[in-house]
Amino acid sequence: MGISAQAPWLNFYGETPKHLDYPRQTIYQIVRQTAREHPRLVAYEFMNKETTYARFMQRIDRTARALIALGVGKGDRVTICMPNCPQALDTFYALNRIGAVSNMIHPLSAPAEIAFYLNFSHSKAILTLDQFYSKIEEIRDRLQNPVKVLIACIRDELSLPLKLLYPLSKDARKLPRLPKGGDYILWRDFLQGGEKVRDLPEEDVMLSGEGASILYSGGTTGTTKGILLSSDNFNATALQTIAASGLPSIQDKKMLSVMPVFHGFGLGIGIHTALVGGARCILVPRFNVESYARLLVKKKPNLIPGVPTLFEALLRTNLLENADLSFLDGMFSGGDSLSVELKRKVDAFLKAHGAKIQIREGYGTTECVTASCLTPRDYARSGSIGIPFPDTYYQIVTPGTEEEVEPNVEGEICISGPSVMMCYIDNPEETAQTLRRHADGRVWCHTGDLGIMDADGFVYFRQRIKRMIITSGYNVYPSQLENIIDGHEKVLCSCVVGVKDPYKMQKVKAFVVLRPGYQPSDEIRQELMEHCRHNIAKYAMPYEIEFREELPKTLVGKVAYRVLEEEANGGVKS
Repeated sequence: MGISAQAPWLNFYGETPKHLDYPRQTIYQIVRQTAREHPRLVAYEFMNKETTYARFMQRIDRTARALIALGVGKGDRVTICMPNCPQALDTFYALNRIGAVSNMIHPLSAPAEIAFYLNFSHSKAILTLDQFYSKIEEIRDRLQNPVKVLIACIRDELSLPLKLLYPLSKDARKLPRLPKGGDYILWRDFLQGGEKVRDLPEEDVMLSGEGASILYSGGTTGTTKGILLSSDNFNATALQTIAASGLPSIQDKKMLSVMPVFHGFGLGIGIHTALVGGARCILVPRFNVESYARLLVKKKPNLIPGVPTLFEALLRTNLLENADLSFLDGMFSGGDSLSVELKRKVDAFLKAHGAKIQIREGYGTTECVTASCLTPRDYARSGSIGIPFPDTYYQIVTPGTEEEVEPNVEGEICISGPSVMMCYIDNPEETAQTLRRHADGRVWCHTGDLGIMDADGFVYFRQRIKRMIITSGYNVYPSQLENIIDGHEKVLCSCVVGVKDPYKMQKVKAFVVLRPGYQPSDEIRQELMEHCRHNIAKYAMPYEIEFREELPKTLVGKVAYRVLEEEANGGVKS
């Protein structure tokens, strides 16, 4: 019997329940239940304007009526191309309310990408902000079917004083103006159109196991794939995350919802988990270090989910120099590998600012909505991404097979549980490669990530299989090298890539951002090389260290190692 069948991680659950009850509800129904129990609690706030759960339900119903008036019905797909703002949330839940499917994409996507997403999903409509309308106009002749364009404005969701001042703001003055008479429907006109719809469908118009939302994966590692997720997937993620948080409840807690709504982490944890648990989402439409620091001080959020680059920003700003962070109940890192050194630095920062917590690393994949594994509150192990959520199983197999390996042996991470996706849309081959029924009868999601599991069930992420560098026949894992380089006192962060080499196949190059107060120099480069010589095997040594003021990021805030990889290889993908 393999280690996954024994589930040794259950010994480290503490107060976390080993099994949960999963109601057969849609994502709308489970949040509606929270609203009925706590109508006066604030569901979300946006630019200081608060919306209670009771008011949120009214907004969802009004949006649902407007969607029906637009011709959207059960099974239809609508693209949401929005930052974290009220209209995005209203539409996401309203689509589910009427049995339609949301197609979540990044508002900063290039026009060609938006055309791809609209055609791929066969969307009947798209919701986006006024400032992005020109992208839609540019691609109309590339769309396979007519698409109705709904235009929302940030100004419409501001409280009265801010609404009056917004046109004078620097941000507003930079925005392109909507062309008069364009082929679009303004949000307020869209809502008015729904007033003639008297009756909404029954609330069970969609089954909890039907496809509810499409998210996308593969942006940093391969071909983009549309992932179909059900309400059951989202609800399982929310209930498991709350249970694994180590808190008795997240009701009335404040969640800093800075991760974007189009991303599994932002939507599944930052939005849906908060709303299922009766917490308040502090919606952040755009991230920058200064506003992030000010929000921390002013809003005092209790819970912060984010990627490592977001937490690294804490170390950069002087706006938190004397801040008291004792209000924090949980800080959760996912979406990218959190190096041991960055965790150490963030934990030291938290302690120095009065927080009684440490950052807790998790792991997940969009094929399972988002997180499915988290460091237990009282049982952290250095370098571990934690243990599986309740009712979720992890298994490490020999890559390319379904054979489970022994503890502490490296292999491919596989996940089984209630958050595993339905399928890749219109891609049965990829679905069959990713979702496989093993000899134990369970369906396992093959993640394409390398890791190990120790005898106690703690999981250690090593690297995506495709990112592994092979030099002179040796396997080199960039995240391990980055962890070593980041351990130098003068380094803020680093990114290691493979560069084609006629002799070694690949050689190692490091891009480094220094901590504030240090300037790039040959002397520091030599220091870092000497540091590497002391900590890295000769075959894995970087042949070059290049200093950068900052590292490029993907649309969801991860370090865009592919960009650096292509650049280092002369524009040729390695």
